[in-house]
Amino acid sequence: MLDKDGFRPNVAIVIANHRNQVFWGKRIREHSWQFPQGGINPGESPEAAMYRELHEEVGLRPEHVQILGRTRDWLRYEVPSSWIKREWRGNYRGQKQIWYLLRLVGRDADLNLRADAKPEFDAWRWTDYWVDLEGVIEFKRDVYKNALIELERFLHSNRPSMRRDRFHGARGLESHEGADGESVTGR
Repeated sequence: MLDKDGFRPNVAIVIANHRNQVFWGKRIREHSWQFPQGGINPGESPEAAMYRELHEEVGLRPEHVQILGRTRDWLRYEVPSSWIKREWRGNYRGQKQIWYLLRLVGRDADLNLRADAKPEFDAWRWTDYWVDLEGVIEFKRDVYKNALIELERFLHSNRPSMRRDRFHGARGLESHEGADGESVTGR
């Protein structure tokens, strides 16, 4: 389902732990990292799509998280034409997303990258909220930056803004085993 401008409705999910570190998933068989995201089905609300995608991609259920906030409006990114399937060219431009910031109230052990028959990620990590976005595919970086800027106020609502003008290197990463049992660290 595309809107009149050629954008597919989508949700993106930033999950924060109790230390305000955020979840990053490594795309299966790729070297790129991203937040969980997925399309909104016809007749589905953004919140319902968020909970569905949350379970499909990382195995979390509503009782494992608390919604801290969401973006006010859609954030859009265009997909390079070389990435668009031939049959969609001329109609499809990219994605428009509502971003959610969630607090993990469950445990790390509740995360399950194999909850769905078609897993999206093969590894995951917690990292600082403001991290270098070099691991994110280039055409999505601006929307990631804008979403993180807008959502930060919900994460640090009891403190002055922690926003950084520049993203810094990925410090303080925790390692976790990927689906193949390999330890995952760094980019």
